[in-house]
Amino acid sequence: MTLVLPIDPEANRLLERSPLALLIGMTLDQQVPMEKAFSSPYVLSQRLGHDLDAAELAGYDGDALVALFAQPPALHRFPKAMAARVQEVCQVLVERYDGDAALLWSDVTDGSELLRRVGELPGFGKQKAQIFVALLGKRFGVTPQDWRKAAGGYGDPGAYRSVADVTDADSLRRVREYKQQMKAAAKAKAADG
Repeated sequence: MTLVLPIDPEANRLLERSPLALLIGMTLDQQVPMEKAFSSPYVLSQRLGHDLDAAELAGYDGDALVALFAQPPALHRFPKAMAARVQEVCQVLVERYDGDAALLWSDVTDGSELLRRVGELPGFGKQKAQIFVALLGKRFGVTPQDWRKAAGGYGDPGAYRSVADVTDADSLRRVREYKQQMKAAAKAKAADG
């Protein structure tokens, strides 16, 4: 099973074949709709004129990368911050994984190691790391021992909590409803506190 978002079919195909594009999409998945986050790697590759390369992005001139992110339509609502974040993630990939995003997960022994590795990436707190572990397990067959446990509730079968659970328009709607419920509950809790 793979990720199927209501985005350009070529953007979905890039996510399927490029571990780096998938990781960049997850990096960008904050404060923008998930469709925007996960279609932006495809737009970035178009702007570069070739497939994404971690070593290239890690060493890219910072101002030039910001310009690529900010070019209309911007790749994120915070192009400067997110260009820097993507560059930082790529620098970690180069330093620790020979620039190959797939090496982040390909040789892990269990879910806790996978969660630890993902959580060490810039911008990946516990929740985002758990969502990415769930995404890898549910949509890309990366299922080391105890991966569901490491993913927390995001790893639950039949859940509709994150991008890991999106397979069609109905599942996307259910994920959005869940997120709205969580935001309303957090808002109510903050008002009571």
